[in-house]
Amino acid sequence: MKLLFLLPLILLLCSCFGVNADIVFNPNGSGTIALEYQVSKSLDALGRLDGNERWNTIPVGRADFERTMDRLPEMRLLSFSSKEDEKNIIISAKMEFASIRGLFAFLDASGRRSSFTGDARSGHLSLTLSEGAQNQNPELAKLLRGISEAYFVKMSMSFPGTGSLVLSDRQGRPLPAIPGSEIHSPGRKVSFAIPLYQVLSSTDGINAVFSW
Repeated sequence: MKLLFLLPLILLLCSCFGVNADIVFNPNGSGTIALEYQVSKSLDALGRLDGNERWNTIPVGRADFERTMDRLPEMRLLSFSSKEDEKNIIISAKMEFASIRGLFAFLDASGRRSSFTGDARSGHLSLTLSEGAQNQNPELAKLLRGISEAYFVKMSMSFPGTGSLVLSDRQGRPLPAIPGSEIHSPGRKVSFAIPLYQVLSSTDGINAVFSW
């Protein structure tokens, strides 16, 4: 299966999954990330049709993660599992990182507008969940709602001290409350949960900005 990875790519490659990332920082900036996402079986089946194999872009195998770890020297795969329910393939992986910059290289493998400044003591990590879509087709928006309404994008970060989280648009302006979303901040653990449809249909863009 072709690998494009990782987190921002998973969030944006397709509308048929939910993703949950739980990140824990140690005082020296090292830590772990536990990642779980659900891939619709219909999406996986589409990628396996004759002539489509080379377009498989959602990593569902341990080898996909191992190839990514080989390219990121500060990341190491700790565990991997895969299971299925009636509708989804559910992938779980846990990795450790040697530094926050190593983690950021993993999270921003797509080279999007995400950014990181600071160090283990204090810093800002901004992750681009959506760059925003202009002039959306109403029929496409309806289709996206239908296939993504049961899924969420969730992320949490646990810090040695107090951290905070805000959601902003692509211009860096604070966003009003997103329907159906939850934000927990400030605290030693901060988190957000946003309906996937809200991410996919955003016109102003969505950035998650973590500070500590």
